[in-house]
Amino acid sequence: MSSIGTGYDLSVTTFSPDGRVFQVEYAGKAVDNSGFDIHFPPLFSWLFLAVQLHVEIWMFLCRTIVGIKCKDGIVLGVEKLITSKMILAGSNRRLHSVHRNSGLAVAGLAADGRQIVSRAKSEAANYEKVYGEPMPVKELADRVASYVHLCTLYWWLRPFGCGVILGGYDRDGPQLYMIEPSGLSYKYFGAALGKGRQAAKTEIEKLKLSELTCREGIVEVAKIIYGVHDEAKDKSFELELSWVCEESNRQHEKVPSDLLEQAKAAAQAALEEMDAD
Repeated sequence: MSSIGTGYDLSVTTFSPDGRVFQVEYAGKAVDNSGFDIHFPPLFSWLFLAVQLHVEIWMFLCRTIVGIKCKDGIVLGVEKLITSKMILAGSNRRLHSVHRNSGLAVAGLAADGRQIVSRAKSEAANYEKVYGEPMPVKELADRVASYVHLCTLYWWLRPFGCGVILGGYDRDGPQLYMIEPSGLSYKYFGAALGKGRQAAKTEIEKLKLSELTCREGIVEVAKIIYGVHDEAKDKSFELELSWVCEESNRQHEKVPSDLLEQAKAAAQAALEEMDAD
């Protein structure tokens, strides 16, 4: 960050002369730089360096997450970097089920993401207890976004260092939302967060999502994630895929292992073909 933020980035309740809230922008950087090259503000740099090293050693940091809305449901995908060969596959998941018909993907700090997941589960459970039906996806997105925004309003709190893509199936069909660290929430046909978000968005825009089934969508998401992964610079990664669609009985669940392997094979074949050209 430039020195323009000096003095105005000590509290989340402080606006700069040009109307910026630097603490919220720093939280956005934690999501945008999802991976191992996290950038912190220069103030107290030694302290932030210690925090960075702790995060790098003990956490998975996913590089890119992708969500698309197909004609029959939602597909979520995560490029989860693996920090050590000793870590058990499937540990520290980045894809979470919130309720039977909804799930979310987390980009940024994993621990912050778990807090948001916990809140989302609580909101969904309370809604069903009161109204006797599953919580609509839009309502869930609004409540989670309000909770995230709450942490930008008081000096004793810090913004969440993560963003989430929320997908689900309700009476209005498949729904996809992205919630940013500032608390902004928008509805999307396709969304991406993390280090490779720009390249992923470019690839998503090429897809005819209204014509894709979720079976086809998981292959496309796998291709996108393999395509944005930099073999030369990045560590190895684990691909996580989940869906909520007609085939899963409108319930959010992990993509079956056989379909996951097929998607991986198709993505790797497409990548090799691209390299050959």
